[in-house]
Amino acid sequence: MTARSAEVLGVLWDMDGTLLDSEKLWDIAVRELAAAHGRTMTDEIRHALIGASGPNAMRIIFDGLDIEQTPEALEFSAEFMDRRVTELMAGPIPWRPGAQDALGMVRAAGLPMALVTNTARALAEFGLDTLGRDWFDRTVCGDEVAHGKPAPDVYLRAADLLGLDPRNCVAVEDSPTGAAAAQAAGCAVIVIPCEIAVPDAPGRMFRDSLIGLTVEDLRDALRVRG
Repeated sequence: MTARSAEVLGVLWDMDGTLLDSEKLWDIAVRELAAAHGRTMTDEIRHALIGASGPNAMRIIFDGLDIEQTPEALEFSAEFMDRRVTELMAGPIPWRPGAQDALGMVRAAGLPMALVTNTARALAEFGLDTLGRDWFDRTVCGDEVAHGKPAPDVYLRAADLLGLDPRNCVAVEDSPTGAAAAQAAGCAVIVIPCEIAVPDAPGRMFRDSLIGLTVEDLRDALRVRG
């Protein structure tokens, strides 16, 4: 690896569960959706949904709860989730510990940043209302690429929009799905688990929280990635 390829040139942030404590809002919505279908959401299915894109999430819900995937049921479920999550995210959303300071640290270091989320644009805008759009040079949402996480598309798109090689980017994630997507794109990954554990794997750097994150930590993530 050349010195240039080992240099941190950009940071790519997941949103739900990483910067914002918004997974708890999604939890309310998916459990209410299950009830609307006469089912009970299990913790196993709920955990499988964390970090999933919209289409993948619906497949997991319908398969896991044994709901027939009729066009009517799918349309009802999509409209239910859009409406309920919009209601839940309409107000200020709590930040994850250390997230605001971490954004400030990266900005002070002069590194470009992108928000990279599986959440659809219409709903991600509510998150950006809390975060503030000025932090991010680019934002990429799950409905703006062919395939959401765990496919690498959102990360590849974000790096391209920043004019960077993904290998010069550090992604910050909280879920197995997101970590897999970032690694598939070639990014270094810092994992800060939120609602569920993330399996250890080669190339992943783990932290308990974003509190105290430094530029040296970003460089360490590249060294761990190799």
